[in-house]
Amino acid sequence: MMTPPLPGAQPPLGKIPADIGCAADYEVLAQRFMAPPSYDYVAGGSGRDLTVAANLAAFARWDIYPRLLRDVGAGHTRVTVAGQQFAHPVFLAPVAFQNLAHGAGELQSARAAHAVDSCLISSTLSSCTLEDVARGAGPQRWFQLYFQLRREHTQDLLRRAVQAGYTAIVVTLDAPIQVPSKRALDAGFRMPADCVAANLRGYAPAATPPLAPEQSRIFQGIMSTAPTWDDLRWLLGQTTLPVLVKGVLHPDDAIALRAIGVAGLVVSNHGGRTLDGAPASLDVLPAIRNAVGPAFPLLFDGGIRSGADIFKALALGADAVLVGRLQMYALSVAGALGVAHMLKLLREELEVCMALAGCATVGEIDSGTLLRRQDAPC
Repeated sequence: MMTPPLPGAQPPLGKIPADIGCAADYEVLAQRFMAPPSYDYVAGGSGRDLTVAANLAAFARWDIYPRLLRDVGAGHTRVTVAGQQFAHPVFLAPVAFQNLAHGAGELQSARAAHAVDSCLISSTLSSCTLEDVARGAGPQRWFQLYFQLRREHTQDLLRRAVQAGYTAIVVTLDAPIQVPSKRALDAGFRMPADCVAANLRGYAPAATPPLAPEQSRIFQGIMSTAPTWDDLRWLLGQTTLPVLVKGVLHPDDAIALRAIGVAGLVVSNHGGRTLDGAPASLDVLPAIRNAVGPAFPLLFDGGIRSGADIFKALALGADAVLVGRLQMYALSVAGALGVAHMLKLLREELEVCMALAGCATVGEIDSGTLLRRQDAPC
């Protein structure tokens, strides 16, 4: 059971609030439904939240060209990503500990994804087991993997994901260290006792040797267990499912990852939750698309708040986008109904942009549909 909410939180509604007019409205409304420290934890990133702000600001540097007299009567949002077909390019990002927003957590998000034909990416650090999440999700479900200290535990997670019917693995590589957000610390956030990684129950932790006085807590401590290229090569040999890598920001890493045989990449700065001061995901997206070529699967994560944001990410090189914080906000307001409604709004907002920009299909959205604002900094 979820621990009692802190003052200021309300139970999720069983209906869509009348004052929700666009997907972004869920962010404002969520402040009434999440305990204040939990909201600050979800909304914040790391350090001073510089990268969180950069992710949002990057979209404002681009405008969308309206086009005239285009026939979009046969328009649709269908896409193919990593050899799999989807009704639209709006996926639910792997967000940990969703019981911070709703007592049933990921089970509600899974139901929502199923209802609106969205691909759910279930987190290793979910508050519900991957098996329980899979039972509520639709056929389009992927599993996000964190390397475990013991390889047998990583293998077991892969085995369980296959048995539960997940159709791709998204391995996150950019978060060996997560620096707390000053915003969350100032709010007094502490992870509630019931926020535990349900998937990792029963995995005995590996023993870590103590550090000598002259050794660094970072270099010889935390980073000593971070995954390496050898670990990724090993992982690719452990499963027949397509393996995508999440957390790519540098073109050289993208080229090396493609060469090693991964099935796709997620351009992401972890929602600003790792290196504070990392570039906005949108700003590096064109260079990474250029590095891997036009056909290599490329997903985007970082700052999506509207259908226009989705359009811009697709125009700059993404095949699909991941929605993280909006998922948590909508979940806190109205559970599965809220998440499904939020996704429906995003899809319709995307369709409005496509129609007015003269794009009948996602494949027609390219960099030529955008104009960089003249007052935007280089």
